Amino acid sequence: MKEKLNSNFNKKYMFTLCFVLSVINLSAQKVTIPIATDSNLILLQTDASNTLKTIYFGKPLENESEYPGVLDAYNFNDSNAGVYNGAYTPAGTWNLSEPAIQVKHADGNPSLELKYISHKKERVDNNATLTRILLKDPVYPFEVTLCYKVWAKENIIEQWTEIKHSEKKAVLLQKFASANLYFTNKDFYLTSFQGEYLKEMQPVESKLLQGIRTIDSKMGTRAMLLQTPNFILSFGKPASENQGTVMMGQLAWSGNFKMDYEIDSYKNLRLIAGINPFASEYSLQPNEVFKTPALLYALSNNGTGEASRNLHDWARKYRLLDGQGERLTLLNNWEATYFDFDEDKISALFKDAKDLGVDMFLLDDGWFGNKHPRNNDDAGLGDWQENVKKLPHGLGHLVKEAKKEGVKFGIWIEPEMVNPRSELYEKHQDWVIRQPQRPEVYYRNQMVLDLSNPEVQDFVFGIVDNLFVKNPELAFIKWDCNAVIYNAYSAYLNKKGIPQSNLYIDYVKGLYKVLERIRAKYPKVPMMLCSGGGGRADYEFLKYFTEFWPSDDTEPVERIFLQWDYSYFFPAIATDNHVTDWGKQPIKFRIDVASMGKLGFDIVASHLNEKDKTFCKEAIANYNSFKDIVWHGDLYRLVNPHENDISAVMYVNPEKSKSVVFNYLVNNRYKLTATQRPVVLDGLNPKKKYTVKEINLYPGTTSTIASDKVYTGDFLMKVGINPNVTLQRTSVILEINEVK
Repeated sequence: MKEKLNSNFNKKYMFTLCFVLSVINLSAQKVTIPIATDSNLILLQTDASNTLKTIYFGKPLENESEYPGVLDAYNFNDSNAGVYNGAYTPAGTWNLSEPAIQVKHADGNPSLELKYISHKKERVDNNATLTRILLKDPVYPFEVTLCYKVWAKENIIEQWTEIKHSEKKAVLLQKFASANLYFTNKDFYLTSFQGEYLKEMQPVESKLLQGIRTIDSKMGTRAMLLQTPNFILSFGKPASENQGTVMMGQLAWSGNFKMDYEIDSYKNLRLIAGINPFASEYSLQPNEVFKTPALLYALSNNGTGEASRNLHDWARKYRLLDGQGERLTLLNNWEATYFDFDEDKISALFKDAKDLGVDMFLLDDGWFGNKHPRNNDDAGLGDWQENVKKLPHGLGHLVKEAKKEGVKFGIWIEPEMVNPRSELYEKHQDWVIRQPQRPEVYYRNQMVLDLSNPEVQDFVFGIVDNLFVKNPELAFIKWDCNAVIYNAYSAYLNKKGIPQSNLYIDYVKGLYKVLERIRAKYPKVPMMLCSGGGGRADYEFLKYFTEFWPSDDTEPVERIFLQWDYSYFFPAIATDNHVTDWGKQPIKFRIDVASMGKLGFDIVASHLNEKDKTFCKEAIANYNSFKDIVWHGDLYRLVNPHENDISAVMYVNPEKSKSVVFNYLVNNRYKLTATQRPVVLDGLNPKKKYTVKEINLYPGTTSTIASDKVYTGDFLMKVGINPNVTLQRTSVILEINEVK
C-alpha cells in the first residue's frame, strides 16, 4: 500500500515538475498573440508566470514589432483581486475576480490554474482565420482551448472555448464561459434589450458603474423572451449611429445564457459571457470535449450603423441559412380563422393568396389531433395526424389544391411541445420534462418534451420527415415554441444515471441534433423560427432557419420600433413581417411597415374593399421590384423613432445605383402639419445623380415629391429630401434611382 502511494506521489510529482520546467522555459520570453480584423485589434500576452492576459483592445497598430511593449503603458497591478485582465480567468486558487471557469475535479478538489502552452493560427479562407490557444492546469490533466475565428473584412469575431480532461472520472463543470474579455477604455455604455410577450426587444442604455451588471435567462426554451443575448457596448460615450467605437454582440445559444459586465476597481470593463451556470453543473466525462456556444461580436470605430452593416453582410454570407437567396411572400390563415376552419374554408383562401399575388399559403395551428382534436390550445399537441373532420382528404389534398391556384403550401408545427390532453402524453409521460413528485405547471396549456432523450429526438425529427415523405411538394415550415421549462427533470437522464443538472444544456444540444438531421435530408426547405413572438432568434439557430418571427405584436407603429431594434443584429431578409388587422392604421401604412423585411399577410383578403384590394396588389408588385435591395442591400438607419416624431430607414444596393427609403409618422399626439426638416440620406455615391420617386401610393392620391427632379448624391447626403410626412401622409416610401 505504501509503495503504491509513493508511486502515485512520484508520478504526480514528475508530472508537475515537467510542467513547471516547461513553463519556466516558455516564460523566458513573453508570448504575444494578436487577434486582428481589418479595423480592430485584440492583443493577448503571457506574463512572467505564463498566465495569458488581455493587454489591448482597440484600433490596429501599424507596427507589429511594437505589440510586446503595449503593456508597459499601463499600471494595473491589484494583487488583492487576482488578475482582472486574465484571458480566461479560473476559480479556486489565487484569483478573487469573477471567474470564467469553475470546476470540481474528479477527486473533489475545486482549484484550477491555467497556463499558456501553445497556440496556432490557420487560414480558413481568403477572409477568415482561426486562432486556437491551448491552456493547461500544471497539476491536473485538465485543458482549455480558447478559439477565435476572425472574418477580417466584416470585422467579426466568433469566440468560443473547448474544455477537456483526462482525469479518471468525470469532472464537474460549475461555470464555463464562452468568452472573457477586457477593455481599458474610459467609460462604458451598455445597451441591453429587455422585454415581455408582445413587448420584445426593448432597448435600455445605461452607463456601466462599478460592480457587476448581469443579463441572463433561466427559461430553458424561448430563452430571449424577457432578456436577450444581444447587446451593444459603446466606449467613451453613448452609442451613436455613425460615430464612436462600438461592439455589437450576441451569445449564439438557444438556451439559458448569462452575461456579466463588471467595472473593476480601475474602472475597466470585464465581460464574461456564456451558458447560464444556473442549475447547470455539467458532468464532463474523461476525454470528452465540451464546446461552449460562441460569443459573436462586430467591431466598429464608426458607430452602430457600420457595425450593423458588417454583421448583416457576415450573416448573409456565412451564417443565416440561404442568406444570399430568396424568400417567399405568404398569406397565413391564423387571424382569418384561428382554430375554426375546415377543408373548404382553407381551400377558398388559396384564391385570395393568388389574387393578392403572394407566393405561398401557410396553414397555421389547428390542423391535427383526432382523439384530442386541436380546436383550441389545450389539446392535441404531440398528435401530428390530420384531423379527419377538418381535413378529411389530408394535407396532400390541400397541397394539390394550392398548386392548382398557382401558390405553394406551407404548414405550422410545434414539435418540441405536448399538451397533457394528447395521446402522446398518455403513452409517453416519460418523454415529458416534469417533476414526478410535483404538480404539473403549464404555459399555454402545454409542456416541453425531453430532447435530451434520443428517442424524443427521433420522434421530433419524424414529425418533420413524415410531413415531407407524405407531401414532397410541401414548401415551408413554421416551427413554433410557446412553453418554457417548469419543474426541470428528465426521466431519461435519471434512468441513465446522468445528473439532472445536465438537462438545460443537453436539451439544447438535442434540439440542434434534430435540426442537423432535418437539414441533412431537407437542406433547402425554408423554415421560420417562431416562439410566441420574439422568444427565439440567435445565430446558432439561424444555421438551420431561413427567417424568424420577431413578435406576435403586429400593430404597425409598434413594429416600427421592434424592427428598428432587431435591425441592429439581423438583416432584413431574416425578419418576418406580416400585415394584419392589428391597429387603426390604414392598409397602406401596414403594408409599408411590413415591407421592411420578408413580407407576409395575415388578413381576410376577401373582406377588403376594392381600393384596399387594388392597393395590396400594387404594393406587392412594388415590393417584388425592390425586395432584393431590402434583403441584400446595405441598411442605413436615418431617423430614430425612439427620439423623433418620424422614423426613416434606408436600404441601398451594392452598386449604389438604387435605394428605397421608408418614412413613417410615429407620434400623432399633436397636430403635425409636415415634417419640418429634410431626411438626410446615406450610402449613396456623392458623384452620381439620382431621381427621387414616391411609390406605394394609395389609389386616387398623388405625391408631393417631384419625380423628375435630379439631385446629386452629395446633395441628398448633406441636405437630404423632405418626405412631407403629415397626419394625412403617415407613411411615405421613396425610390431613389441613378440617372445615367
